[in-house]
Amino acid sequence: MAINDIFDKLVDRYNSLNHELSLPEIINNNDRYRQLMREHSDLGEKVSLYGTYREMLKQKEDNEKLLRNEQNPEMRELAEAELAEIAGNIVATEDRMKAMLVPKDPKDERSVFMEIRAGTGGDESAIFAADLFRMYSRYAEKMRWAVEIQDFNQIGLGGFKEIIFLVKGHSVFSRLKWESGIHRVQRVPVTESSGRIHTSAATVAVLPEADETEIVIRPEEIRLDVYRASGAGGQHVNKTESAVRITHLPTGLVVTCQDEKSQHKNRERAMKVLRARLYEMMEEKKQSEMSAERKLQVGSGDRSGKIRTYNFTQNRVTDHRIGLSLYKLQSVLDGDLDELIDSLKESDNREKMAKAGF
Repeated sequence: MAINDIFDKLVDRYNSLNHELSLPEIINNNDRYRQLMREHSDLGEKVSLYGTYREMLKQKEDNEKLLRNEQNPEMRELAEAELAEIAGNIVATEDRMKAMLVPKDPKDERSVFMEIRAGTGGDESAIFAADLFRMYSRYAEKMRWAVEIQDFNQIGLGGFKEIIFLVKGHSVFSRLKWESGIHRVQRVPVTESSGRIHTSAATVAVLPEADETEIVIRPEEIRLDVYRASGAGGQHVNKTESAVRITHLPTGLVVTCQDEKSQHKNRERAMKVLRARLYEMMEEKKQSEMSAERKLQVGSGDRSGKIRTYNFTQNRVTDHRIGLSLYKLQSVLDGDLDELIDSLKESDNREKMAKAGF
């Protein structure tokens, strides 16, 4: 089907939605109204771009008519230059229209739980895990998202053996889902006296927040343990048993949360993390059933299977999935991730468009 035919159908649906959203029975049905409004909002951008595209086609047609009838050499030259510019804009707009037809990931609008774990490299890996946490925190601040730490295991040098946190906001998953995998760092560690460059690794997992209606956890499926929260070096954060450990008996998944002083709040947060992990397991099972060659989100934490390298001596960040190198390492570690994320998103869109036959 030609792209014009596809967008003509979208315009028809958009006009139909305009009518439906004016009906009293829809206005009085909150759930249905919100559902239709989301669809209306999504279609609005497509319809607007299609209108611009049709205007360009009309301009192209008008210029071609003018060119056929124009005898003045100077006017012909101007018309040809304008026609070439319009043709280029049409091609670029067609590409944007095709990209809009790529199905959206239904999880894109969700908040996410991120889990960063130190891998190969001992204390240096834990320090690198802390650097990654700071990088994502800075990016979240830039995007006006909230960051809530759920649990952590800190070492004396300011590093993290593990840290789990919620990044809360609109469309967080659509931006951060590309960060899942093994991150490698090459630098001289602060603990290295001889000045030798070491290679260390940390793993990052990005889990979309799951709704309670999607993942139902029955009380008999969990075991709840409480204990005293502790910080770096075993120091007690408080003297009450506020930290929570939840074990999901059917899967063996264990989630802990100790950041809040309230046992109730820690339990609530731990349940959210557990729900996100179970949701991810469910999604992985679906995808593995569709494709036996599915790539796992996170590897073992060693130096193989890396998605990105942070090389301090060369001031370079390289994303190995798309072969992109940026020579602004400190800027990236300070949360300047948009160029990396946008490039990954564009690459993914190109692949999806190719599969769709565009």
